[in-house]
Amino acid sequence: MSRSILDIGYVPLVDAAPLLVAQKMGFAEAEGLSLNLHKQPSWSALRDGVALGTLDAAQMLSPLPVAMSLGLGGLPTPMDALLVMSVNGNVIGVSNEIAAKMRAGGWQESFRDPLGTGNHLIRATGRRLRIGVPFPFSMHAELVFYWLGALGLKTPGELDVHTIPPPLMSDAIAADEIDAFCVGEPWGSIAVENGTGELVLPASAIWAFAPEKVLGARRDWIEEHPGETRSLMRAVVSAAQWLGAEENRLMASEVLAEPGLIDVPDGVLDRALSGHLITKPRALSLHTARFLEFHASAANFPWRSQAAWIASNIASRVGLDRTEAMRTAMGCFRSDLYRANLADLGIDMPGASAKMEGALSEPTAVASAKGSIILGPDAFFDGTVFDPSPQG
Repeated sequence: MSRSILDIGYVPLVDAAPLLVAQKMGFAEAEGLSLNLHKQPSWSALRDGVALGTLDAAQMLSPLPVAMSLGLGGLPTPMDALLVMSVNGNVIGVSNEIAAKMRAGGWQESFRDPLGTGNHLIRATGRRLRIGVPFPFSMHAELVFYWLGALGLKTPGELDVHTIPPPLMSDAIAADEIDAFCVGEPWGSIAVENGTGELVLPASAIWAFAPEKVLGARRDWIEEHPGETRSLMRAVVSAAQWLGAEENRLMASEVLAEPGLIDVPDGVLDRALSGHLITKPRALSLHTARFLEFHASAANFPWRSQAAWIASNIASRVGLDRTEAMRTAMGCFRSDLYRANLADLGIDMPGASAKMEGALSEPTAVASAKGSIILGPDAFFDGTVFDPSPQG
């Protein structure tokens, strides 16, 4: 049987797992595909590869297809998110010096207190916070702007955001280029391992169910390759479903630890997969429920309301028309293709393609084709509820 060969980009992070597992565990082969996996040094390199056609599809930051379709980010290109590969999985970390100042100011080291931790961080840095994020259009950046903005930090002026590739975040904080970072695992844990920083917050404490990475491709490639698109989506969702099963966690750590993929020890990788994080050297691990989700609670569904939330924030920051930006963004999250290409896999489909974001403080059953979907909690730390309708 001949297989279609696709060139797929990824950045070495734990949440690249659905793509890596799809190839390594045979899910791609079962769909008639072979994935040439191309590790990228940065998100800008990955963006350029997809935009210029050297990559067919890629793991992408969830705001990246939105920004590119809005004409932002250097290479404006109509780009779509076919599905969500992962939810959550980011950490907030600070330098050892800032951690010491926060403790001196009375910080109690609560790992689930975005309000208290954020205020102590602002006081420790004297209202001129230098924070590293992997890319300007990333969920890391969106969560940082949302969190610190709600606590009164003004941008620009009081928040200095640096773009740093994830594998270099530990080096940047060691060199005193930044005071803090928001990054995906395992690179926050690597800062702890290297003794250069401490983890102070899981990003899920800011938004409890934030779409982190998506499977992205150019819209013209999707239209020209409907069969490969369908097969790729099915392979990745099958891999995500496998990753979501607790009994597969240790094997997943071993797969991801294979040389050349992410290149960090499997014990560090397992911290993200299990949610048992070590926040500082010689400390006991702390468990964060749903730290990184690959499949449960309709995690793979590309909710158009999530795209609208991203676009609304970007539009406010860069001066675009909010309503038009939200409309464009909602067209980028392809819930239509998700329904068409995956329904016969037995995956339950939500009854709607958009919802009120942040409205659920507890797990809640919602209308779906099979009646098996339970969503939430998905609350924002400040209690805001986002309405994706134009008048919302």
